Order: sequence, then C-alpha cells, then structure tokens
Amino acid sequence: MAYLEQIGFLILLGISGWLIFKRVSFIKRNINMGQSYKPKGPSSERFKKMMLLAFGQKKMFDKPVAGIMHFLIYIGFVLINIEVLEIILDGIFGTHRLFAPVLGSFYSVLINFFEILALGVIVSCLVFLIRRNMLSIDRFHKSEMTSWPKLDANLILIIEIVLMFAILSMNANDQLLQNAGAEHYTETGNLLISQMLIPLYNGLSVEMNLLLERFFWWIHIAGIFAFAVYVTYSKHLHIFMAFPNTYFSNLSAKGKIKNMEDISNEVKIMLGMQQPEGDAPPPSSFGAKDVNQLSWKNLMDAYSCTECGRCTAECPANITGKKLSPRKIMMDTRDRMEDAGKHGLENGKFLLGNFIKEEEIMACTSCNACVEACPVSINPLEIILELRRYKVMEESKTPPEWTAMMTNIENNFAPWAFSPSDRFNWANELKSEN
Repeated sequence: MAYLEQIGFLILLGISGWLIFKRVSFIKRNINMGQSYKPKGPSSERFKKMMLLAFGQKKMFDKPVAGIMHFLIYIGFVLINIEVLEIILDGIFGTHRLFAPVLGSFYSVLINFFEILALGVIVSCLVFLIRRNMLSIDRFHKSEMTSWPKLDANLILIIEIVLMFAILSMNANDQLLQNAGAEHYTETGNLLISQMLIPLYNGLSVEMNLLLERFFWWIHIAGIFAFAVYVTYSKHLHIFMAFPNTYFSNLSAKGKIKNMEDISNEVKIMLGMQQPEGDAPPPSSFGAKDVNQLSWKNLMDAYSCTECGRCTAECPANITGKKLSPRKIMMDTRDRMEDAGKHGLENGKFLLGNFIKEEEIMACTSCNACVEACPVSINPLEIILELRRYKVMEESKTPPEWTAMMTNIENNFAPWAFSPSDRFNWANELKSEN
C-alpha cells in the first residue's frame, strides 16, 4: 500500500511539474514578444527596491489593516511551504515527518509556529472574503471586475482556507495516532492550534484516524500542486512575478517621460546639435498599436498585475467618471498577450482598438498617480503613452482641443491663440496698474 502511495505521489508530482513548466514557458514566450528594455539605476538600488516592495510589501502598508493581513497571508504562504518541502520528501521516500528526528525538540516549536501562521492565514482570508463580497469598496466593483476576476480572487482565498484547514486537521489526527501508539507516527507533543480540532476526530477508531490523516495529507499536498498550477493562470501570479518586476523597474524620477529616440535625433539634427549618421533607416512606426511594439518590461508588468485596483482608485480621470482605468489597461494587455500567444499576432486583432479603446488612453492626465500607487512597481502610464503616440503620430487622431493646442504651440510657441508679440501684454497691464 505504501509503495502504491509513493507511485501515486510521484505521478502527481510529475504531472504538476510538467503543467507548470509548460505554462511558464508560454508566459516567457509572451513576454519575449516585447521590444528591448534596459532598466535605469544601479543593480544594488534595484535589489533594495525588490526586497522592500516584493518581499517586505512596503506599499501595502499604506492601508495598515489590509497591509498587515496581506503580509500575514504572504509570509504564511512562504514559511508554511517549508513544511510542504517535508511533505514532498515524505511522499517521494515513503517516510513520515522526515525532519523530526533531525531537528529534535525544535521540530515541535517549528510546527507550532507554522500552525499559528496557518490560523492567521485563515482569519485574514475570511476577512478578505467579507471585504470583497459584503462591503462596498468601490475598487472591487469597477466595470473591468467582471465575473472571472471576482471569482478568481474568491477562489484563491477559499483554496488557502481549505489548505490551512487540511494541514491542521492532518496534524490533529496525527496527534491522536501518536497517543494511540500507531507505528511510524513520531512523537511531536501537543500542537497549539491543531489540538483544538481534536474533539472533531476524537472517539474514532485508530483505522479511521489513520484514514483521515492520510486523506488530509493528500488534500493538502494535492491542493498545493493544484494551487501552483492554477496560480500561473491567475492574477495571483504576482506572488512570483513581483520579484523580477520590481528588480527590473526603472529608478528614474516618475515624472520623467521617456522620449522617442528617433524623434529626439531628428530634432537635434534640425537644431544642429548632432550630425546625421549615414543613411539610417526610418523608424517602422511611432508608438505602439500591439503588444509586440511595447517593451518586454511593459509585458512583464501586465503579468505582474495584482488587480488590487489601487491604481484605478487613485486615478483622477477615473474618479471624475472617465472610461480610463489603469487596472483595465494592464488586464487588457495581459489578455491580448494570451490571445496572441495562442493564435498568433496576425489574427486580425490589436491591443489598441480591440482591447483598449481610444477614449481610455485619451483620458489620461499623465499624472503618475497609478505608478505611485502600485504595490509592485507597475507602470500603466508607459503603455498608455505608447498607445497614444501611435494614435497621434501614425493615425493623426487627436481630440480637437489637442489639435488646436499643438497648432498654437507650433505657430505661437504657446498653447494659446495669440501671436508671440502679444505674450507679454499682461506685464504691460501690470505697469499701467502701478
């Protein structure tokens, strides 16, 4: 029976590993569709930013209560996986509590600590379920939060509760088997949290406790494997993507907008600031219409999006009722990548037009509020600007107000419709007043 269990476990491990590898390879190919990108700033500063934002979750604490609970779930997820390592090794070698003889009395301390974290994860997940489904928090109910994003968020919370309950129930039945002197069940002593569940399973036969212990063991480990596969299709991919995304983020000042190099060179040549470099080919296009014209960092941003909505909650355009939602920009970019990855770029669809509408990108004020609000250093503004550049420079489509302003700047060197000689009339009026 033990050998069959080992074989079943190895098959499950192999299938899960293959599915994860296949999905990760697909995501990597999609990100590599993007143009080249070189992060600005020294690697030491980028590493520091990664540790503060991705590991330390610094920006989550802008909202302290939610930040603490989110950090508890995150740190619980990370540390409890140390116990998952033991479970995986037990599954491979057919052992039980492999680390117990090695760690001695410290093993019980460690398991107790994991159980406290597991309880914290359960409580936090329940609170988040209530916040998402019973409280009127506007950012959770925007138009882009359709049935799937809502279900995805709830599924993850429910799965985490089930996984934590399974490991606590496994430990409760384990303690009962220890007390009954069952073979191969290492003495751990009473465990702080799982002993509270013992009344649920007390009074059953040893055989039933053994069956339940194995049942919850399989629920937990199979759930972990299923969770690992599911995460690669979910917005919760940010658990892993946050680390490279923050490391490769641009450390330049947020207000600094990246110039278009081809345009900058043309202007410098016109002003005599540099000489033309031979017969350089003209740029194929300005801005971006589809995902392959964005940088790979922009595409990594899309896969790193947590869908928390903090960017949209801070967006002045969205607050005033405009169609723009920075969260939707990232979700749409990811959806287009998935579509292009499955059906190819030449499938008659484009990011601009089919997924993101002109009205959305034209509403952006370029204020950087979305960039500042993002907890994992995502930059929706860069994508918006590239799409808008394409609209203006390739399709010559701008709102009438923009056209008038740009004409005035070209002719009058100011956004207003008066001649350059009239620009300082206001100063003359001040003189007359004095």
